[in-house]
Amino acid sequence: MSHLPPDLDPAVRADAWIGDAVLALYVREWILQMNHGTMDGELFMQLTSNQFLRLIGNATAVEARIGTAYKQGGLAQGFDYITTHLRPKMEQRITTLRKKAHR
Repeated sequence: MSHLPPDLDPAVRADAWIGDAVLALYVREWILQMNHGTMDGELFMQLTSNQFLRLIGNATAVEARIGTAYKQGGLAQGFDYITTHLRPKMEQRITTLRKKAHR
């Protein structure tokens, strides 16, 4: 096991590279479902940015955990990881954004 910070560990970064793609697909599908087929690039950015991911932990480490889940069990397991560990924060973020929009 490496003692490097997640941002510098090549293995963690490789898992994060995959995790980023899984997260992007999850969020895009979720947005289309929520918006009845309408895309929302701004919301996508809000839910996938490193700034948002840092609410959960180190952004690279968060994406790496998604990538690891994907490698262990495919897209379903990657999506399950996101649903369990990130979606509650995503829902909070959406609520906050909607409140700001209605001010």
